[in-house]
Amino acid sequence: MTPDVAEPPTGALRTLTAPSRTGLVLEALRHAILSGELPAGRPLVEVELARSLGVSKTPVREALKTLSGAGLVTMTDYAGAVVRVVDERLTRDVFETRCLLEPAAVQQAVTRGLGPHAGTARAALAAAAAATDEAGRSLANRDFHRALYVACDNDVLIGVLDHLRDQTALISVNAWTQRPSWEAEADEHALILRAAEAGDAEEAGRLVLQHIAAFQHQALRGFGDER
Repeated sequence: MTPDVAEPPTGALRTLTAPSRTGLVLEALRHAILSGELPAGRPLVEVELARSLGVSKTPVREALKTLSGAGLVTMTDYAGAVVRVVDERLTRDVFETRCLLEPAAVQQAVTRGLGPHAGTARAALAAAAAATDEAGRSLANRDFHRALYVACDNDVLIGVLDHLRDQTALISVNAWTQRPSWEAEADEHALILRAAEAGDAEEAGRLVLQHIAAFQHQALRGFGDER
């Protein structure tokens, strides 16, 4: 039996000609995954992706390794690279970890002072509001959250939360297909930023925890689990 060969993707995966090809391939694939152009479970065949993007297989291979490390792609010797499937276990693990760590990081960051990161957070809110698709909105939301915790001055904590950013974006897009809720989340983001800019670290941390826990509850409802 001849194995199925994935058709070359289109849309966001258009030919790349700029110098930093690995970085551009990485961003093109990330956006294609988060937009659903490359759906969950889709095999990611290097030669097909390279042909579609107009590059050699090397930057595609490097980008897939990075996406695997970020949790958007699974790689096995048997199946090769495949777009990660969002399941209940992934959703629970990611959001429980964020509930434990992110409110504390935000509280510490606000206590220290957000500085220029406040402007980054405001820009991310504007980008999310202007986004024309779920991928753009989710990536902007990801940037918003990082802007609030990155000033905590704890490299280990930042590293753990950074590692969860792409997985959070993937889970968010998956949940939005079940029940669009980004408008309510945008309002929650605005309240969090208001508390952070006012220097109310305790309130900012409380609102972040409430926000993450509420979205976890919504996301798990898609799997029939409302705990």
